[in-house]
Amino acid sequence: MSRIWFSKGLRGMIAKRIQADLLRAGFFAGPVEQFVDGDFGGNTETALRALQTRRGLPVNGAVDVETWQQLSTDPLPTLFERCLGMTAQFEGHGFGLLQGNFDGAGLTWGVIGFTLRSKEIQALLAEAETQVPGTLTRVLGPLAGDWQRLVRLPLAEQVAWADSISSGGSKTRVPSDWKDAFARLGDEPIVKRLQMQRAYDKYFLPACRSAVTLDLHTELGIELAFDVHVQNGSFKPGAFALAKALPANTPEIERRRKLANAVAESANPRWVEDVRERKLALANGVGRVHGRSYSLAGWGLSEAAAA
Repeated sequence: MSRIWFSKGLRGMIAKRIQADLLRAGFFAGPVEQFVDGDFGGNTETALRALQTRRGLPVNGAVDVETWQQLSTDPLPTLFERCLGMTAQFEGHGFGLLQGNFDGAGLTWGVIGFTLRSKEIQALLAEAETQVPGTLTRVLGPLAGDWQRLVRLPLAEQVAWADSISSGGSKTRVPSDWKDAFARLGDEPIVKRLQMQRAYDKYFLPACRSAVTLDLHTELGIELAFDVHVQNGSFKPGAFALAKALPANTPEIERRRKLANAVAESANPRWVEDVRERKLALANGVGRVHGRSYSLAGWGLSEAAAA
């Protein structure tokens, strides 16, 4: 039986890609203008069943290899793309959502929550301007000058400015002109590409190296490591010591669970249970995070050996 790669419950970039391919092929359900919404629900499942019936494929309403080949000439999304889709869902930012100083990072923006304090937002925008000159002036409009003056300030003053424009009980809100401007930036092809490249270079590759050291070799193991590098910076020394002390024959799922708990216990006390909930869902392949149920098999992440 062919592996199911993507199924109901999937959200984000890959879901939107599947929906767009279905629509191009003439298969959709519900209002056509709302079909490509990035949420693999009942309408997407219905459209897939219609395609599978028409093309003589096993009818399951999900995406296996044969169905993917009917949708696209491109290869299946890589392990990096699948991990990015999962973690980006937890981060909840998309490519363009800008949030204020809710956690001391100044501003948080982009597919995995790049921050002002880490200088990643500044680096991404500078690189976009280098590769496509005029991007900032064209997209930011009258705010472009303000941004250029801001990034010349010492980092502490940049973060203080971000705090001054943050509002709401948790300081997540920013003025609408800045929010809209960064949403437009997130729609720029060059910005999307640079965000994905930075996520790969700065987070995914180090996560893969950590996974090897921690004896994690499945797709779920790589995703757990990637999520730790994104949300928590990296694994702490205690996690490596714990992994090294485990018997060599420890099943990987048990190894993942122990690491998930270790990462949670080393987190900021304010976020311990939030981190634990998220990491255990990844370790187990199923779980609830922020009130939503997840089955990672439908996101293209399983106990299969990582390619």
